[in-house]
Amino acid sequence: MAESKETNNKRLLVSFVLVFGCLPWQFVSAQKRITALPGFNGLLPFSLETGYLTVDEEKNTEFFYYFIESESNPLEDPLILWLTGGPGCSALSGLVFEIGPLSFDLQGYRDGLPSLFYKAESWTQVSNVLFVDSPVGTGFSYSRTEEGFQTSDSQTVSQLVTFLYKWLDKHPKFKLSPLYIGGDSYSGKIIPVLTLEIAIAKEFNNARFNLKGYFAGNPVSGTTSDGTASDCGSRVPFAYGKGLISDELYESTKKSCGGEYSNPSNVQCANYLDAVKTVTKDVRQAHILEPSCEFHRPSPGHIHIERDESGRYDEVPLLKSGLPMDCRESGYLLSTFWANNDTVRYTLGIRKETVADWHRCNMPLPYSYDIPSAVPYHLNVTNKGYPALIYSGDHDFDVPHVGTQEWIKSLNLSILDDWRPWYVGGQVAGFTRSYSNNLTFATVKGAGHTAPEYKPKECLEMIRRWLSGASL
Repeated sequence: MAESKETNNKRLLVSFVLVFGCLPWQFVSAQKRITALPGFNGLLPFSLETGYLTVDEEKNTEFFYYFIESESNPLEDPLILWLTGGPGCSALSGLVFEIGPLSFDLQGYRDGLPSLFYKAESWTQVSNVLFVDSPVGTGFSYSRTEEGFQTSDSQTVSQLVTFLYKWLDKHPKFKLSPLYIGGDSYSGKIIPVLTLEIAIAKEFNNARFNLKGYFAGNPVSGTTSDGTASDCGSRVPFAYGKGLISDELYESTKKSCGGEYSNPSNVQCANYLDAVKTVTKDVRQAHILEPSCEFHRPSPGHIHIERDESGRYDEVPLLKSGLPMDCRESGYLLSTFWANNDTVRYTLGIRKETVADWHRCNMPLPYSYDIPSAVPYHLNVTNKGYPALIYSGDHDFDVPHVGTQEWIKSLNLSILDDWRPWYVGGQVAGFTRSYSNNLTFATVKGAGHTAPEYKPKECLEMIRRWLSGASL
């Protein structure tokens, strides 16, 4: 009986592999199911897929992703597209340090490959989560052309729309899943713009997106609708409210700057802002209550760790014990050790000669910041009826909650449920306020810049309630 053409082609491909020992990169499967990971003891207790999708054919640009199915009911639970900040911070950071079901064992680390353990307080308890390395140059996303790495806010939004179209085509069982766009930090600039693009595509092109809403944590916004700055400018009143600067310095700065702290309009204002910066320079920006740790890599295989205020550094081999346990950055270093391990890369399905060195945050990228403000997009999306959750860790000095509250106030929405505490386990987990247009704002008490990283239990309960339509 004659062999079919398809069978013959498969035999030719197998022969190619036997002769040359491996597949060329263009034949490597774009998706990979993973049941075990280096550093994790036993089989994974959840479904993990990794893969690449082409988001720009002309420039050969590929986005890498991690997809974890809901640990409850994948076909009924919503689908979250998670965007980490930066721009340039890897989706693995969101997966391991923030909302995913894995975490590194920093306390038990001695040397070599870091160990991973299962984290139950994961948003995959209530949703399917698609973590994507975006923009290009982030994590394991790459381009095979130099011009492909030249990107921007608006181009990233366009490529993410393409990514979603293609991903849903390859995963048709999730096409009807309620879709939410979310993330934190700089992705706060991208999230409302991307959500609006999806909403418009759904409205006018009958696109296959079951969009239901969006959320953003400690989000960069740019400027308020009246043109005044809100992110960096809010650091002065935040510092005063948290007792980081004196009454006299705050009042003098406020008077000389006229309440506008981002772009000093006179020399006196600039001098006072320098004084504020000097006083607070050693406070950890991401969380003001945690130690400020600065790691340096002056030579291959080593880091220098600052030990005291004298500026003295101790040299520590990268793959030996000695990482300070009280520094959150030590955990970040473990992700670097892990993601640059050859066995890990093979397991994840990383294409060779695409990303030489993985960085948790690859900054600065050749990136154009061409969306000056995300604030109008928040208003446009919520005007279309899509719910929004904006949350802030209340100890974040990078994007303080007071600035976020200012741009929300500039939307001129009506207050429906005024400021009140919300609770988890009978304890105050933060404070919240609900507005018209289905917009909810919440603080997470005691959390820093990436709130779920600091308060995983509280943030899981927050997203669980919001996704179900319940009040916080």
